[in-house]
Amino acid sequence: MLIVGCTSQSSNGSNSQNNVEVNSIMTTNYTIDDVTLNSGYKMPVLGLGTWTLSDSESETCVYEAIKVGYRLIDTARYYGNEVGVGRGVRKAIDDGIVKREEIFVTSKIMLSNYNSPDKAIDDSINALNIGYIDLMLIHQPGYRDEEVYKALERAVKAGKVHSIGISNYYTPQDFERINKIAEIVPAVVQNENHPFYQNTELQNYLKQYGTVVESWYPFGGRGNTKDLFNNETIKQIAAAYNKTSAQIILRWHLQAGYITVPGSKNLAHIAENFNIFDFELTESEMQAMAKLNKKRRFENW
Repeated sequence: MLIVGCTSQSSNGSNSQNNVEVNSIMTTNYTIDDVTLNSGYKMPVLGLGTWTLSDSESETCVYEAIKVGYRLIDTARYYGNEVGVGRGVRKAIDDGIVKREEIFVTSKIMLSNYNSPDKAIDDSINALNIGYIDLMLIHQPGYRDEEVYKALERAVKAGKVHSIGISNYYTPQDFERINKIAEIVPAVVQNENHPFYQNTELQNYLKQYGTVVESWYPFGGRGNTKDLFNNETIKQIAAAYNKTSAQIILRWHLQAGYITVPGSKNLAHIAENFNIFDFELTESEMQAMAKLNKKRRFENW
């Protein structure tokens, strides 16, 4: 059953199966626990990304995703849809589907707001209208980003934000530039990660701080999904489990220790992307996936 308000065009590429019901949830024989961040808060490992969604699309897709079982929602000031995301979350709360403390919402300060980060944080809080923000990130490196991080720390101390981190910082050196001025160690680094760009060097480096890596573009991003979905290794593993390539990629992300937030406007794909907790990749399959690493990013920011 598709709900009016989300388009039928998938923003994460064409998944190979389109007949997944929105409310279908497979049995969770192989559940993966939420991650406990170095801030002490628990963060779900699989969420909904909302990049390119309008306010109205975000409201509907967030609400329906929560009905399916998602508890992590990712947005950003730059996306222009924090109002819609907040509406979707509040509707789910009002309908008794979840409590506020069961939902984990991430937003980000965009580059054009780096001169007024405290105001940007307050603007995001007001737009979302769900009380506190669970995780707030610097959206990307830029002029005054160290001062932006200090603003995030002030927001934590004020109770406005629970956890903080950075996005699009790809090397240990990039991370340490922020970390060296931080009173609060970043809890999350959100970067482009997928089987063709695994960046295990950064992931392994961050373990000493308890900082976790979160993946945006887990399928390679718009225009690149076909390269991953049609990869022979991924297709062979998918066939073995009667799953789609998208589901295999997401399962690999979780077992490899990443948090990930695939985005889609297609409610069937949103349900499909969540339906990855009834199987587990073997060690040899995980090794085969590791070999796909080409150290190839599709974006340069």
